[in-house]
Amino acid sequence: MKAWFEKSFGSDYIVVYRHRNWEQAAAEAQRMAGWLQLPEEAEVLDIGCGMGRHAVALAELGYNVSGIDLSEALLAEAIAHNKEGRVKFRQGDMRALPYEDGTFRATVNLFTSFGYFAEEADNGQVLREIRRVLRPDGQFLIDFMNPAYVEKHLVPHSRRVDEPTGLVIEERRAVSDGWVTKQIAVGLPGEPPRTYEERVRLFPLAWFERELGQAGLRIERVYGDYGGADYDSNASQRMIIAGRVKG
Repeated sequence: MKAWFEKSFGSDYIVVYRHRNWEQAAAEAQRMAGWLQLPEEAEVLDIGCGMGRHAVALAELGYNVSGIDLSEALLAEAIAHNKEGRVKFRQGDMRALPYEDGTFRATVNLFTSFGYFAEEADNGQVLREIRRVLRPDGQFLIDFMNPAYVEKHLVPHSRRVDEPTGLVIEERRAVSDGWVTKQIAVGLPGEPPRTYEERVRLFPLAWFERELGQAGLRIERVYGDYGGADYDSNASQRMIIAGRVKG
């Protein structure tokens, strides 16, 4: 039986998340690259790169960027936007990154592309893989949701129409047993919808502190939003973790 992330990240995903625009991604990439203060032409890996919005933006800033994702549909979209061929896109599983040890100066994992796996050890394995592919002076950035904010501000139900396609998108959200889940229905009016599920573990900062440490990584700073505000465990929308390989 396929896991949810093997079913949900297809062509309908591109429609459901059409609102995540490329201009916004470019601004976010520029700010986050500034936080890491990477040298020019640094080798950067975007793990869970999806449609490639941030990977392409990072490449346009002058970095040597690679992007990896499990979804063929999302990678096809990424390649279509990679018009100048600046990013090296590759299909693969983040639990077993297809790169040699010490390949990258930095890794980024953005827009909650983490916490997908039912087995906690698999999520920890992603962090160990991050450490493995980083150089001894390597840095990482993990952009995750803030669990407390999600629980307080979760919208249980929403419905909208995608104007370019006419597809009706209905989403039902819930928090249960340490997971935030989303049930998604996509279809034309009057027709049976296609249904998907998304599930992400609501890992608190303490989990990351422990698991990153065990993987050989250390946290240097945690941001609470894309503007660079300090992280507040109760009020921040995001939990953006910046750090490096342990010295």
